[in-house]
Amino acid sequence: MNVFRLAGDLCHLLAIIILLIKMWRSRLCAGISGKSQILFFLVFITRYLDLFTVFISLYNSCMKVVYLSCSIATLWLIYHTFSTSYDAANDTFRIEVLIVPLGGLAVLVNHSFTLLEILWTFSIYLEAVAILPQLFMVSKTGEAETITSHYLFALGLYRALYLANWVWRYHNEGFYDPIAIMAGVVQTVLYCDFFYLYITKGN
Repeated sequence: MNVFRLAGDLCHLLAIIILLIKMWRSRLCAGISGKSQILFFLVFITRYLDLFTVFISLYNSCMKVVYLSCSIATLWLIYHTFSTSYDAANDTFRIEVLIVPLGGLAVLVNHSFTLLEILWTFSIYLEAVAILPQLFMVSKTGEAETITSHYLFALGLYRALYLANWVWRYHNEGFYDPIAIMAGVVQTVLYCDFFYLYITKGN
Protein backbone atom coordinates (compact mmCIF):
# COMPACT_ATOMS: atom_id res chain seq x y z
CA MET A 1 0.00 0.00 0.00
CA ASN A 2 1.19 3.50 -0.83
CA VAL A 3 -0.37 6.93 -1.19
CA PHE A 4 -0.99 6.53 -4.94
CA ARG A 5 -2.82 3.24 -4.56
CA LEU A 6 -4.87 4.52 -1.63
CA ALA A 7 -5.80 7.69 -3.55
CA GLY A 8 -6.64 5.57 -6.59
CA ASP A 9 -8.91 3.30 -4.56
CA LEU A 10 -10.66 6.31 -3.03
CA CYS A 11 -11.20 7.86 -6.49
CA HIS A 12 -12.62 4.55 -7.71
CA LEU A 13 -14.98 4.39 -4.76
CA LEU A 14 -15.90 8.06 -5.21
CA ALA A 15 -16.81 7.44 -8.85
CA ILE A 16 -19.16 4.60 -7.91
CA ILE A 17 -20.75 6.64 -5.10
CA ILE A 18 -21.24 9.63 -7.42
CA LEU A 19 -23.10 7.41 -9.87
CA LEU A 20 -25.32 5.84 -7.21
CA ILE A 21 -26.15 9.20 -5.62
CA LYS A 22 -26.93 10.69 -9.05
CA MET A 23 -29.46 7.96 -9.79
CA TRP A 24 -31.00 7.90 -6.33
CA ARG A 25 -31.47 11.67 -6.06
CA SER A 26 -32.77 12.20 -9.58
CA ARG A 27 -34.76 8.94 -9.61
CA LEU A 28 -33.40 8.50 -13.13
CA CYS A 29 -30.64 6.58 -14.89
CA ALA A 30 -30.72 8.55 -18.14
CA GLY A 31 -27.29 9.05 -19.67
CA ILE A 32 -25.79 6.06 -17.89
CA SER A 33 -24.66 3.05 -19.90
CA GLY A 34 -26.08 -0.12 -18.44
CA LYS A 35 -23.72 -2.08 -20.67
CA SER A 36 -20.66 -0.44 -19.13
CA GLN A 37 -22.03 -1.31 -15.70
CA ILE A 38 -22.51 -4.94 -16.79
CA LEU A 39 -18.87 -5.03 -17.87
CA PHE A 40 -17.71 -3.54 -14.56
CA PHE A 41 -19.75 -6.17 -12.72
CA LEU A 42 -18.02 -8.89 -14.77
CA VAL A 43 -14.69 -7.28 -13.86
CA PHE A 44 -15.45 -7.44 -10.14
CA ILE A 45 -16.99 -10.91 -10.10
CA THR A 46 -14.10 -12.50 -12.03
CA ARG A 47 -11.42 -10.63 -10.07
CA TYR A 48 -12.79 -11.27 -6.59
CA LEU A 49 -13.57 -14.99 -6.75
CA ASP A 50 -10.85 -15.45 -4.12
CA LEU A 51 -12.74 -13.28 -1.62
CA PHE A 52 -13.57 -16.17 0.70
CA THR A 53 -10.48 -18.31 0.03
CA VAL A 54 -7.56 -15.87 0.22
CA PHE A 55 -7.20 -13.29 2.99
CA ILE A 56 -4.79 -10.45 2.24
CA SER A 57 -5.99 -7.78 4.66
CA LEU A 58 -9.18 -6.45 6.20
CA TYR A 59 -8.93 -3.39 3.94
CA ASN A 60 -8.63 -5.57 0.84
CA SER A 61 -11.59 -7.78 1.79
CA CYS A 62 -13.81 -4.82 2.71
CA MET A 63 -13.07 -3.02 -0.56
CA LYS A 64 -13.91 -6.15 -2.55
CA VAL A 65 -17.27 -6.48 -0.78
CA VAL A 66 -18.02 -2.78 -1.28
CA TYR A 67 -17.21 -2.85 -5.00
CA LEU A 68 -19.30 -5.96 -5.59
CA SER A 69 -22.23 -4.63 -3.55
CA CYS A 70 -22.18 -1.23 -5.27
CA SER A 71 -21.97 -2.85 -8.69
CA ILE A 72 -25.00 -5.01 -7.97
CA ALA A 73 -26.88 -1.99 -6.58
CA THR A 74 -26.06 0.04 -9.71
CA LEU A 75 -27.36 -2.68 -12.02
CA TRP A 76 -30.49 -3.06 -9.91
CA LEU A 77 -31.26 0.66 -10.14
CA ILE A 78 -30.66 0.77 -13.90
CA TYR A 79 -32.52 -2.37 -14.92
CA HIS A 80 -35.20 -2.50 -12.25
CA THR A 81 -35.90 0.51 -10.02
CA PHE A 82 -35.40 3.24 -12.64
CA SER A 83 -35.64 1.09 -15.77
CA THR A 84 -38.25 3.34 -17.40
CA SER A 85 -35.64 6.12 -17.70
CA TYR A 86 -32.90 3.86 -19.07
CA ASP A 87 -31.85 5.08 -22.53
CA ALA A 88 -31.53 1.71 -24.25
CA ALA A 89 -31.89 3.35 -27.67
CA ASN A 90 -28.51 5.05 -27.27
CA ASP A 91 -26.79 2.33 -25.23
CA THR A 92 -26.09 0.19 -28.28
CA PHE A 93 -22.43 -0.77 -27.96
CA ARG A 94 -22.03 -4.51 -28.60
CA ILE A 95 -20.21 -5.71 -25.51
CA GLU A 96 -19.70 -9.22 -26.89
CA VAL A 97 -17.03 -7.80 -29.23
CA LEU A 98 -15.04 -7.02 -26.07
CA ILE A 99 -15.87 -10.03 -23.90
CA VAL A 100 -15.15 -12.82 -26.41
CA PRO A 101 -11.72 -11.70 -27.74
CA LEU A 102 -10.53 -10.59 -24.29
CA GLY A 103 -11.57 -13.95 -22.88
CA GLY A 104 -9.44 -15.61 -25.56
CA LEU A 105 -6.53 -13.26 -24.85
CA ALA A 106 -6.71 -14.08 -21.13
CA VAL A 107 -6.39 -17.79 -21.95
CA LEU A 108 -3.38 -17.14 -24.17
CA VAL A 109 -1.55 -14.45 -22.19
CA ASN A 110 -1.55 -14.85 -18.40
CA HIS A 111 0.81 -15.41 -15.49
CA SER A 112 -0.16 -19.05 -14.95
CA PHE A 113 -2.63 -21.38 -16.63
CA THR A 114 -5.10 -21.84 -13.77
CA LEU A 115 -8.79 -20.96 -13.69
CA LEU A 116 -8.50 -18.19 -11.07
CA GLU A 117 -5.45 -16.68 -12.77
CA ILE A 118 -7.12 -16.68 -16.19
CA LEU A 119 -10.25 -15.06 -14.74
CA TRP A 120 -8.12 -12.47 -12.90
CA THR A 121 -6.27 -11.69 -16.14
CA PHE A 122 -9.58 -11.43 -18.01
CA SER A 123 -10.80 -8.92 -15.41
CA ILE A 124 -7.69 -6.80 -15.93
CA TYR A 125 -8.11 -6.78 -19.71
CA LEU A 126 -11.86 -6.12 -19.48
CA GLU A 127 -11.52 -3.26 -17.01
CA ALA A 128 -9.26 -1.47 -19.49
CA VAL A 129 -12.13 -1.16 -21.98
CA ALA A 130 -15.25 -1.47 -19.79
CA ILE A 131 -15.91 2.27 -20.04
CA LEU A 132 -16.16 2.16 -23.87
CA PRO A 133 -19.97 1.70 -23.96
CA GLN A 134 -20.33 4.77 -21.70
CA LEU A 135 -17.96 6.86 -23.84
CA PHE A 136 -19.73 5.60 -26.97
CA MET A 137 -23.07 6.63 -25.49
CA VAL A 138 -21.75 10.11 -24.62
CA SER A 139 -20.36 10.56 -28.14
CA LYS A 140 -23.62 9.33 -29.68
CA THR A 141 -25.83 11.72 -27.72
CA GLY A 142 -23.29 14.54 -27.92
CA GLU A 143 -23.67 15.43 -24.26
CA ALA A 144 -23.08 14.27 -20.70
CA GLU A 145 -24.66 15.56 -17.53
CA THR A 146 -22.27 17.26 -15.14
CA ILE A 147 -22.67 14.47 -12.60
CA THR A 148 -21.89 11.82 -15.26
CA SER A 149 -18.81 13.82 -16.24
CA HIS A 150 -17.66 13.83 -12.61
CA TYR A 151 -18.13 10.05 -12.52
CA LEU A 152 -16.02 9.56 -15.66
CA PHE A 153 -13.34 11.95 -14.44
CA ALA A 154 -13.06 10.16 -11.08
CA LEU A 155 -12.73 6.80 -12.88
CA GLY A 156 -10.04 8.15 -15.16
CA LEU A 157 -8.17 9.68 -12.24
CA TYR A 158 -8.30 6.32 -10.44
CA ARG A 159 -6.48 4.66 -13.34
CA ALA A 160 -3.94 7.47 -13.66
CA LEU A 161 -3.15 7.17 -9.95
CA TYR A 162 -2.69 3.43 -10.35
CA LEU A 163 -0.10 4.09 -13.04
CA ALA A 164 1.73 6.25 -10.51
CA ASN A 165 1.36 3.39 -8.00
CA TRP A 166 3.10 0.98 -10.38
CA VAL A 167 5.92 3.45 -11.00
CA TRP A 168 6.34 3.85 -7.22
CA ARG A 169 6.34 0.09 -6.66
CA TYR A 170 8.90 -0.51 -9.39
CA HIS A 171 11.15 2.23 -8.03
CA ASN A 172 10.84 1.20 -4.38
CA GLU A 173 10.16 -2.55 -4.53
CA GLY A 174 11.47 -3.62 -7.93
CA PHE A 175 7.99 -5.04 -8.64
CA TYR A 176 6.09 -4.70 -11.88
CA ASP A 177 3.21 -6.56 -13.53
CA PRO A 178 3.35 -6.15 -17.33
CA ILE A 179 -0.25 -7.31 -17.81
CA ALA A 180 -1.69 -4.84 -15.32
CA ILE A 181 0.55 -2.00 -16.53
CA MET A 182 -0.33 -2.58 -20.20
CA ALA A 183 -4.05 -2.65 -19.45
CA GLY A 184 -3.77 0.41 -17.20
CA VAL A 185 -2.02 2.41 -19.91
CA VAL A 186 -4.70 1.47 -22.46
CA GLN A 187 -7.46 2.45 -20.05
CA THR A 188 -5.85 5.79 -19.18
CA VAL A 189 -5.36 6.61 -22.88
CA LEU A 190 -9.08 6.02 -23.47
CA TYR A 191 -9.84 8.77 -20.95
CA CYS A 192 -7.38 11.33 -22.33
CA ASP A 193 -9.80 13.02 -24.74
CA PHE A 194 -12.47 13.13 -22.05
CA PHE A 195 -9.98 14.62 -19.55
CA TYR A 196 -9.25 17.42 -22.00
CA LEU A 197 -12.93 18.20 -22.56
CA TYR A 198 -13.71 17.96 -18.84
CA ILE A 199 -10.99 20.41 -17.87
CA THR A 200 -11.53 22.90 -20.72
CA LYS A 201 -15.30 22.98 -20.21
CA GLY A 202 -14.80 23.54 -16.49
CA ASN A 203 -17.13 20.79 -15.23
